[in-house]
Amino acid sequence: MISAFTGQQIRNAEQPLLDSGEGAVLMQRAAYGLAQEVVREVRKRRKLTGASVTVLAGKGNNGGDGLFAASMLARRGMRTTAVLAADAAHPEGLAAFEAAGGRVLHLESGDPEELAVVAAGSDVVIDALLGTGARGGLRGAAAELVACLQELGPACVVACDVPSGVDANSGEVHWPVLEADVTVTFGGIKAGLLADPGEDCAGRVVLVDIGIEHLLAAPELRRLTAKDAALLLPRPTRRSQKYSRGVLGVVAGSERYVGAAELCVHAAAVSGVGMVRYQGPEAAARQVLARTPESLWESDEPGRVQAWLIGPGVDGNEQQDRARKAFRSALDAGLPVVVDAGALSLLPERCPANWILTPHAGELATLLGSLHAAGEVAVTREDVESRPLHFVRLAAQQTGATVLLKGASTLVASPSGVVFSQSEGTPWMATAGSGDVLAGVLGSLMAQSAEALTDDDGAYAALGLAVEDRWAAVAAVAATVHGRAGTAASRVFDGGPLTASAIMGAVPHVLGSLSAECDSRKR
Repeated sequence: MISAFTGQQIRNAEQPLLDSGEGAVLMQRAAYGLAQEVVREVRKRRKLTGASVTVLAGKGNNGGDGLFAASMLARRGMRTTAVLAADAAHPEGLAAFEAAGGRVLHLESGDPEELAVVAAGSDVVIDALLGTGARGGLRGAAAELVACLQELGPACVVACDVPSGVDANSGEVHWPVLEADVTVTFGGIKAGLLADPGEDCAGRVVLVDIGIEHLLAAPELRRLTAKDAALLLPRPTRRSQKYSRGVLGVVAGSERYVGAAELCVHAAAVSGVGMVRYQGPEAAARQVLARTPESLWESDEPGRVQAWLIGPGVDGNEQQDRARKAFRSALDAGLPVVVDAGALSLLPERCPANWILTPHAGELATLLGSLHAAGEVAVTREDVESRPLHFVRLAAQQTGATVLLKGASTLVASPSGVVFSQSEGTPWMATAGSGDVLAGVLGSLMAQSAEALTDDDGAYAALGLAVEDRWAAVAAVAATVHGRAGTAASRVFDGGPLTASAIMGAVPHVLGSLSAECDSRKR
């Protein structure tokens, strides 16, 4: 499992070492890791000797990391330039850089546009302007330099710890930001690098261990790897039958939105659940059964279920009444529920933690507005998109439910405060019906996982997941399966566009490959 931390957690972990005189050692380790990654990037394009690198250096420790790294690169035959963004620089780092023969340019006395042209002509630009302790973004000449450089489009940008202007704790972005191809981060991955919009600016994230990892507190954010997802996936045993594999009740679709019902029911069916019981109008049921004849249409009272999926395409009084009835049934029985789309406006005042809400940014803004959760100021879609980590946590706290916020980086917040972030998809997944497929996959996994989540010695316990956070982990597994299915489906078309049906078609393949990976690790 990938863990991410706040900048303050990293600094707290460093403090005992800094007090014992090891701060310089930590900086050298960080600089060496940064320099090694720059070398790898240069060698993808050309020989190391004679290649050029420009480091944009702030006055703090982040600038020191960049200057020390550039001095190491100079000693390996690279032509190095430092653009100092302040009237002062890290003294030891600057001394090492000058001793290695590096060229120093001063932003204060130079023209930001001219210096941007100089930097853009380098094989690699190292962004070492602002570190994890910075508040807000770049200002003045440094902001102008970065804005010009971003427009010029350097060949390769390597960010030192975090891209300058990205909040290390939340992922909030203070423009301008020089978008990185690679971010080399130290001690622990920063939470802001795994949450949008910060993740958009970070590129590939490389973690450099500097010797403080054992001192770090509980992670701020987590990301499941393929191995983790494989371990958590429910799997039938030799003596399983359709009821023991889970039964999912679905209230979805309407006469207007038949496709939503078709997609979520079929997605659930191909995700391993034993049976799907569908509740909806006859017109929708005919279409659902035509696509998924294995499902059952329950025109009145449904039979026994292990979980509910309520909301995709729900429209009109008849379906809303069915949704409310299913909510009451789930509350009385303590059953888990996926709440999507049209059912988000029908929620009770307080939800259990085993109810998983699946809004997109606009729906989350509406939900928070209905709860008066953000104070007197109305929350907009743009607010949610600029601070998704903050608002998904707020929604989980205010509703009591687990909240899955759909996006390029899907965030899942447990009411306890634990957050998962998954980002395996492709931009082509931003298409009608994609969310219905995700809802079906999630409902299927919930119905299959309900009993396993309380095991004291199962896979969830092996990953150190507290019982109250395991529903969020189920949602994270669904998000990674959905994202991987979208990416796999797009590859069939050479990385081109795809439909929700294509995503759904790739789900069994993804589940099979994850299971095979788990089996191979056991052998």
